[in-house]
Amino acid sequence: MTQHSTPDGQGRARLSRDAADLAALGAPPAAWAAPGARAARGPVGKNPWARFGWLMAVIWLVFLVYPVLALLRSEASVAWVVVGWTALVLFVVLYVTGFMHGMRGGGGLGRPPSTRQWITFAALIACAVVSVPAEGGSALSFLPFIMSFASYGLTRVWHWITTIASVAIAALCVFLLPGGLSYLSVLAIIGLLGVVNTVSTWLIIRSAEAEQLGLELATSEGREAVARDVHDLIGHSLTVVGLKAQLVRRLMDSDPGRAKAELADIERLTAEAIAGVRSSVAGARATTLVEQLASSRDSLRAADIDLRVDGEPATLSPVQAITASWILREATTNTLRHSEAHTVRVLLAPGRLVVEDDGIGMAEGAGDGAGNGIRGMRERAAEAGAGFLITAARESEGSGTRVEVTW
Repeated sequence: MTQHSTPDGQGRARLSRDAADLAALGAPPAAWAAPGARAARGPVGKNPWARFGWLMAVIWLVFLVYPVLALLRSEASVAWVVVGWTALVLFVVLYVTGFMHGMRGGGGLGRPPSTRQWITFAALIACAVVSVPAEGGSALSFLPFIMSFASYGLTRVWHWITTIASVAIAALCVFLLPGGLSYLSVLAIIGLLGVVNTVSTWLIIRSAEAEQLGLELATSEGREAVARDVHDLIGHSLTVVGLKAQLVRRLMDSDPGRAKAELADIERLTAEAIAGVRSSVAGARATTLVEQLASSRDSLRAADIDLRVDGEPATLSPVQAITASWILREATTNTLRHSEAHTVRVLLAPGRLVVEDDGIGMAEGAGDGAGNGIRGMRERAAEAGAGFLITAARESEGSGTRVEVTW
């Protein structure tokens, strides 16, 4: 028997692709159902490979020409020849429909095989067995297809069972049957295919697991980002609203006009916070550094804290300014909540933002990342590729707080 390529002989060099790509390259039931591949393929009705991938199965069936030739030359009885032709046709139908079913979610590659997969697998084996009397050793040509079916459409255990059994059957035929050495090339192909299937299925399963893990990680990071945005925004806004409410209470009797103005500010801040949360959830919010400086100045003034700015916002690049505005917002919130400061100084220089106050300083251990605020500032700086440092503003006295971000 002439040595020939196997159903999975091509396309294996690109196993890191998803299942649809493997099918496109001509691998038979390969990648019927890599978990991530189904999602990538999209709806069956819209994906060409889900609709026409069976053509690849038909193309690979050309290698069944060897059983066809064996049947044409067979010296077996007419009854066995008829059985052989019937089994061959049924094998082709089962293989193609099994391929189509697998691409539409029949299981395998880490997913539980459907009952239909098991029935098809058993029927393929039966077709190969009943072909033996009419085809003889040429019936070995069915084994590569059966091996691929088990490797990609069933479980890992059945991959090993089918691979070992196929190698053993081919070896017995080669070394025990008269003239069996003529099938030595088939034995070599089956052994090579067993190695290829083992490696490829392992890579596909690991790739799908990595894709799933990456999706879960991205989802988790996205949730954390939204939570951090909402925390920064709500924490800052509620702190300012609380301070202004206290101011209004003190001014109600002594200065009703200013109290009314502060109430208007509270209404504005509340509306801005609501709008900010909505756009933050939508991922569309971006406060400019100029706007944040004005907002911080107004918030600090409500708490009788003076804000001094050295430098211009334009000294930072647009990308740096986005990160700087977030960190300035959180630093302002922390100052309002904890510092008891009288003055806050903001330094803007190329690739540098410094925010420091003259308050009571940080609690012990705060610089190590205690609290959502400091942790959020550190994470934002890291995401922007910047260095972050929080220390006492006056080291010798251990008072005040200094936040420094450098690019």
